[in-house]
Amino acid sequence: MTSIEVLYQHYLNHPIVSTDTRTIIKGCMFFALRGENFDANTFAAEALQLGAAFVIVDREEFALNENCILVPDVLTALQDLATYHRKKLNIPVIGLTGSNGKTTTKELIKAVLSEKYQVFATKGNLNNHIGVPLSILSISHAVEIAVIEMGANHQKEIAMLCEIAQPTHGLITNIGLAHLDGFGGFEGVKKGKAELYAYLKKAHGYTFIYRNNPYLIEMSSTADLTKVVYYGTAKENSISGELIDTDPLIELKWSYLEHTFNAKANLTGTYNFENILAAICIGNFFAIKPEEINRGLANYFPVNNRSQLTKTTNNSVICDFYNANPSSMMAALNNLKSLSAKHKTVIIGDMFELGDEAAKQHQNIIELALGFNFDELIFIGENFFAFKNQYQGKFFNTRAEAQLYLTQHTLKDSLILLKGSRGMALEQLLPLL
Repeated sequence: MTSIEVLYQHYLNHPIVSTDTRTIIKGCMFFALRGENFDANTFAAEALQLGAAFVIVDREEFALNENCILVPDVLTALQDLATYHRKKLNIPVIGLTGSNGKTTTKELIKAVLSEKYQVFATKGNLNNHIGVPLSILSISHAVEIAVIEMGANHQKEIAMLCEIAQPTHGLITNIGLAHLDGFGGFEGVKKGKAELYAYLKKAHGYTFIYRNNPYLIEMSSTADLTKVVYYGTAKENSISGELIDTDPLIELKWSYLEHTFNAKANLTGTYNFENILAAICIGNFFAIKPEEINRGLANYFPVNNRSQLTKTTNNSVICDFYNANPSSMMAALNNLKSLSAKHKTVIIGDMFELGDEAAKQHQNIIELALGFNFDELIFIGENFFAFKNQYQGKFFNTRAEAQLYLTQHTLKDSLILLKGSRGMALEQLLPLL
């Protein structure tokens, strides 16, 4: 079996890592991961033919030649290699987790820090037990600061990701009703996310905390954090901020010491105020000048279907269909209510991973949406469809049924909220809007 030191020498000579034969480029290292429904060991020969320099396998029969490296477990090898590489990097690593807003906050932080530094940030949502190692292994020695997003759907996962990413600084965006099934309820969510605070305490790292969030204050107090930088609306914070306008895009003013600055962001939604303030706080901590912070915010344009305002031929659509949970769904509905428009339409899909809470949480969202008196309500998915006989609105069991309806009933001159869990694939409705 190959030692981690030998594996690392191969990585230094071939620093591009792939786990998907569709992304193989010449000279990369291919890690043949196994899952419940696949075994990439069987693609070892194909990976070499496509140009991989080395293939890491954990089944001896697929160690075809000297370019196939046999290890006890490919996933463990990938994680160990990332951990080993991280220890060689003498840079700040900002670990970021939370129930909502992780990816938007990550991108805002990157936009601000990039005004001064060479920044690496997690690509897309590569934030799990495979994505975090891949992210770490994507950090070259030219990088000056890294921002690593960490997602989880059960306890002990953030703790494990922290051991790989070894953050020196950290941020929990918020605590909400997400992955309730895996975490075992809301208290389980708090406990799971707080694993980042526990790691930073142990590592003597800095923590950025939104002081307006009582859950984060409670969790940080329990963790007995000492190196804390606060941001929020009150003046006693390191960075304080105030919303000026949110219709349709956010404007705010923020203060540091005795100085106040105005900023704009190409984001919709009052819930993004705290995400923007987090980026300002971190930028200020790393000595980014105020005008550079504001320029970074202004130059960031969301392209990831999170709080993204899109103009179509017939309507304006708030594209927020990358994911959904009860907390983010409530925030999105409240935001739509606050925006100016003659006609407002809600098109929302099922929220996943809610376990025993699923029926109750979907019913709550229906009642909230009905209470706002929007012009049209369209609910999609089995969880919403179960309430079709109890509430007004249009209910569709599947996305395909909703697509047929929207094909036959064209929406025009409306401000539309389009939001649902990733598995609902609501982006397929956008061409009809």
